[in-house]
Amino acid sequence: MKLTVHHETTYWYACPVLLQPHRMMLRPRGSHEIVILASSLSCSPEAELDWTQDVFGNLIATATFSQAAAELVIINDLTVEQSAVEWPIFRIAPEAHSFPFDYSPDDLAALGTLVTVEHEDPEGRLAAWLRGFIHGTSTDTLSLLKDINAGILDAVAYRARDEEGTQTPLETLLLASGSCRDIAALFIEAARRLGLGARAVSGYLFDADASPGDRGATHAWTEIYLPGSGWIAFDPTHRRIGNANLIPVAVARSNRQIMPITGGYAGLPEDFMTMEVTVHVARKE
Repeated sequence: MKLTVHHETTYWYACPVLLQPHRMMLRPRGSHEIVILASSLSCSPEAELDWTQDVFGNLIATATFSQAAAELVIINDLTVEQSAVEWPIFRIAPEAHSFPFDYSPDDLAALGTLVTVEHEDPEGRLAAWLRGFIHGTSTDTLSLLKDINAGILDAVAYRARDEEGTQTPLETLLLASGSCRDIAALFIEAARRLGLGARAVSGYLFDADASPGDRGATHAWTEIYLPGSGWIAFDPTHRRIGNANLIPVAVARSNRQIMPITGGYAGLPEDFMTMEVTVHVARKE
């Protein structure tokens, strides 16, 4: 199916301020399931765009401004062909069918810190929660991941959260609530504590079941590396597996590395008034 994305971000200031360079991660990662048909990224005031790739292969646009402004508008328009199937079949290598398993030396070296836990668990609460999903000394790897993907929402309620940053996995468990990026971070930490390679993903979500005016949003989810199948998308916020209805834009070790837009201005803290983000994802007939 063809999907269109309109992502508009507006910043307002009390007076004209000198805008510092803004780093934008807004162009999707192309794959056999995602083909970019058209893309447009614009800024007002006008900016010079410098395109680079980061260490994860994400495409980065850095906007440099030459004039002060009391308002900054960044508009990202996309048209993509999304061909991921709703119920994918994952052909996992035989040696990885049963958990636990060992990655090959080459895979383990390439995964690097993506298999290393990032957060402390001083009282073992995270470990105790995770043990509840493991039944026996050997279990089906994909079934275990599916259970965790579906079971997170039994312990954590989704909560829209406007604050910047990501809660730690332990904070999300203790608060019993979190945004999509908080829930994804909890899943990532769980997978790494099982010795699996996991990475954070940011992008867009198309929801055909939502109301016509609210069918899309920016979104965060997780990918787990399983030999044979490669990187598999897990969306614990919606208890879904696979890339159907998802448009991945960037991947990294953690959410803080893949914020859609980061930047600042030269001025006083009170010069900043507010910001607004609107995202529309629609099916193109």
